[in-house]
Amino acid sequence: MSYLPSHHHLKQAVRHIKQGGLIAYPTEAVYGLGCDPLNPQAVYRLLELKRRDPAKGLILIASSYKQLKPFLQPLKKKTRKRLSATWPGPVTWLLPARPECPDWLTGHHHTLAVRVTAHPGCRALCALLQGPLISTSANLSGRQPAKHRLAVRKQLGQVIDYLLPGETGKLAQPTEIRTRKGEVIRRGTAS
Repeated sequence: MSYLPSHHHLKQAVRHIKQGGLIAYPTEAVYGLGCDPLNPQAVYRLLELKRRDPAKGLILIASSYKQLKPFLQPLKKKTRKRLSATWPGPVTWLLPARPECPDWLTGHHHTLAVRVTAHPGCRALCALLQGPLISTSANLSGRQPAKHRLAVRKQLGQVIDYLLPGETGKLAQPTEIRTRKGEVIRRGTAS
């Protein structure tokens, strides 16, 4: 198995996303569950499936910062420098969201969790999609995040629309989360 799914599999995943579907895909540490961040029906279906409180907000991943800019307020040079030191990479940042950013993404926050991923499969997926993707762990609330395709199938079975083949990265835990000032909210660790 490879970190980079075939072009055929990537096209299938994008087709499902654009049709409002939910997909599972390998990320830096675990399998992610994602959908089109601008499709409220898909997002609420994902939240319901995960039994996740919408007030928490969600993470967006992208293949470039340019894909995230429409969701974020303009950043100061100092903040952009912090980001560029960690991206692409396994660091998720909490950044000020634009006022028009949908509340199904931000939850009850004025920030949005975003990451320019270094995982080759995720990068290729977002590049082909030409936009960001929601990224939350592929598991039901209270259960262990899935690290392998079989674990995704066991937990989520037929309720997802597509399971993208590939391998997760080398992180032992989900990605680190930092505030825009650099304060670590959640640590990610290498295996």
